[in-house]
Amino acid sequence: MNQLQEIVALASGVLGGDVIGAYLHGSAVLSDLRPASDVDVLVVSRRSMDERQRRALLCGLLGISGSRNKVRPVELIVVVQSEVQPWRYPPTCDFLYGEWLRAEYEAGEVPWPEPMPDLALLITMALAGDHPLTGLRPAQALGPVPHSDLVRASVAGIPDLLDNLDGDTRNVLLTFARIWTTLATGRIRSKDAAADWALAQLPPEHRPVLEHARQLYLNCHYSEESWSETLRAQVRPHVDRVLAEIDRLSTRS
Repeated sequence: MNQLQEIVALASGVLGGDVIGAYLHGSAVLSDLRPASDVDVLVVSRRSMDERQRRALLCGLLGISGSRNKVRPVELIVVVQSEVQPWRYPPTCDFLYGEWLRAEYEAGEVPWPEPMPDLALLITMALAGDHPLTGLRPAQALGPVPHSDLVRASVAGIPDLLDNLDGDTRNVLLTFARIWTTLATGRIRSKDAAADWALAQLPPEHRPVLEHARQLYLNCHYSEESWSETLRAQVRPHVDRVLAEIDRLSTRS
């Protein structure tokens, strides 16, 4: 059984008949999985999970996600259909699993429902990718997200991204490029395609750090990241330039 089959079997086993559909999004539908890509799956359910179900789903994911299991990291999100259809902002995420949260989960924390603006982007990607793993087609389970809420969701995560700039430089730079691209073009692109677009807009002095982040994403695995002192010194000026463009576009939208 491959990893996607394991994810679907786990979610279906825990949620049973409440599963309306499970959908790929992210890199798998925007381009191709890269060495550093997560497997991104969105599950739409008829009702919220109880604590027993949450613990069962969490325990299963800890065993089938990430390098310690010799597989790709999994990001699994469960949404209750009535929380996102009809659409309203901010949407609520019923359950979130990601490898960056593994330490908290192994320490005993359990994912509970909470607002998640980013769902606007994930649902849009799932609809565009149209890749059901089980259940209904995404357009039968989910409705479109207004462009104004895509903009709101795109900029909502900027403070957290800035907090992670030093520790996760590659992904933060690529995510800023994606935000800029989405606001400018109305399309959500893969991280490397967004970087290609942004590189064409940037003046030469702000290109090297993004080009390096793009090459790391295309060629290196999840935990591999190296930056010279020269490039490190260019990161913040690059970010300031990109955020100025994002601010200009979000104010106009």
